[in-house]
Amino acid sequence: MAEKYTEEDEALSLEEFEDEEDDKLQDWDDWEDEEEDGSDSNFVCLFCDSRYSSSDALFDHCNSSHRFDFLHIKRSLGLDFYGCFKLINYVRSQVSQNRCWSCGLTFQSNQDLQNHLHETESLKDIQSHWDSDVYLKPLLQDDSLLYSFGDDEEAEDDYATAVEKEELMNDFRKFENISINNDIHGENFAVNFHSCDGNASKDVTTASIEFFNTGSSSGNITVNGMISSERGGLSEKMTNDKQLRTYIPKLVAKDIKIVNEDYFGSYSSFGIHREMISDKVRMDAYRNAILKNPSLLKSAVVMDVGCGTGVLSLFAAQAGASRVIAVEASEKMAAVATQIAKDNGLLRKKDPKNGTRHSNEVVEVVQSMVEDLDKCIHIQPHSVDILLSEWMGYCLLYESMLSSVLFARDQWLKPGGAILPDTATIFAAGFGKGCTSLPFWENVYGLDMSCVGKELVEDAAKIPIVDVVDDHDLVTRAAVLQTFDLMTMTQDEMDFTATVGLEPNLFSTAGNSNDLVSKTTWCYGVVLWFETSFTSRFCKEMPTILSTSPSNPKTHWSQTILTFQEPIAIASEKLSADRSAAVGTDACPASRIHLRISIARASQHRSIDISLETTGVGPDGRKHSWPVQLFNLR
Repeated sequence: MAEKYTEEDEALSLEEFEDEEDDKLQDWDDWEDEEEDGSDSNFVCLFCDSRYSSSDALFDHCNSSHRFDFLHIKRSLGLDFYGCFKLINYVRSQVSQNRCWSCGLTFQSNQDLQNHLHETESLKDIQSHWDSDVYLKPLLQDDSLLYSFGDDEEAEDDYATAVEKEELMNDFRKFENISINNDIHGENFAVNFHSCDGNASKDVTTASIEFFNTGSSSGNITVNGMISSERGGLSEKMTNDKQLRTYIPKLVAKDIKIVNEDYFGSYSSFGIHREMISDKVRMDAYRNAILKNPSLLKSAVVMDVGCGTGVLSLFAAQAGASRVIAVEASEKMAAVATQIAKDNGLLRKKDPKNGTRHSNEVVEVVQSMVEDLDKCIHIQPHSVDILLSEWMGYCLLYESMLSSVLFARDQWLKPGGAILPDTATIFAAGFGKGCTSLPFWENVYGLDMSCVGKELVEDAAKIPIVDVVDDHDLVTRAAVLQTFDLMTMTQDEMDFTATVGLEPNLFSTAGNSNDLVSKTTWCYGVVLWFETSFTSRFCKEMPTILSTSPSNPKTHWSQTILTFQEPIAIASEKLSADRSAAVGTDACPASRIHLRISIARASQHRSIDISLETTGVGPDGRKHSWPVQLFNLR
């Protein structure tokens, strides 16, 4: 039976409703108070741990302390909401890896990075660095700055801005299965898909996870001591896989184009070319090889792949080449190289007056990628006498420009023609404590801050570091990791796996040469460097070697440092060891370190992946292996 609803009941209900609403309002006030209390530190600096109550205050700090003028960059480049969003995530991703957002240099600590930060000379040259959909994925969870960077300016069309933000949030849903792992690679897709159609899939299948075979049946991947697991059930996974199979090939193809534009655009900066031209080791090697081997260059047809300013092409012209085809993909630098050749009276004129051409006017600059050269200029196949290029990157193979040199070789080099340089070798050696930041932090004005140094060393085990190494900090003898003969190698040989043994370099003489005293030291990781040679095969008058070894004067390539997850004690075989202790410890130092290193072109175009497998071998033959480490050099 229904109960009778009286006026008293209505009044009581109204009173209870008002009390309930008062309670809700009180709760809302409390929530707002809490939000206001936390608002003072909502905005985290892009470069340090400072926090600010508004985006205006944060950007003022970034400008004054870190030379990052966000508003100037936004206005100069005309960045829209998406562009600003990507820029902020890009800068955060670079800083998380101690890498300069504008020039790309990597440092051992955030403090070193902050000391390095500088203003950017040409913003347009580096804009392509962050023009990738990868940076639509927020790097920090609940990053307030991403939704407040436009608050300082008047919005002429608030509705359009709101629509943009809503569309952006919808786009994020497509990225749910794309993980940006800054502890390992900075920006690296961790996606699960079965197959991709189209040419772009070829680049996807070179990803480090596939090349190094680190997958597991559990769906978890262990890399550098960290575990990444798949989320969601089977139904969700199948839906996401279907979306990703459609999305990823398009993204990869777009990414290759962006990276190419980024790569060639970065070489439009005069600062980079000044650094390379100022590298005396580099310049002396090429100049000697070209100018001091007259029998090689006399009347030769030369192709310079990636000519930059054209300095090597001009050397070839001075050495007596009859024709120099200088190929440069950067539109800006091709124009600069043309002007420099003209200013030095070496530019080949298209329509010489009176039908005559001076013998030294032999350089013609072609703006093109070498792979597209036949679309820009007609060159007979196999008609080039000498292929000239300075193609080397960090760790030799970074930037993957070697593939362009091999392409040019197969297309245009004459049978029996020459390549300068014609061989390349990668070396490896173990480094000690002096190559880390530990010594600095162990004594800071008499204070022990070694806990900071230890944390930095742990972080360094996750990313490769490009820096100058002192040869006194090497604790093993150098060993050859891999050798390339540019005359015969194939494109596939750029991806390789090699093993090498590192022997301690720990002996000191006491008394006489037969009385060797051994000591234990700690190996903290591996240093990689390279040499390229202009051998007597072609440079008969003066063979030349360009070496980036720690024992030689430093170059702009520096060396590439791969830090172990934990240091390994090493000593000579003459040292007695505790057979019950693990190999590589202080009680049982390793007498030899075996390395298995794989280097492969990464899924991100022009970057490389490095796999490091380390095994310590004791004096009694016992072994101890450490988990595989993956590094991405980009």
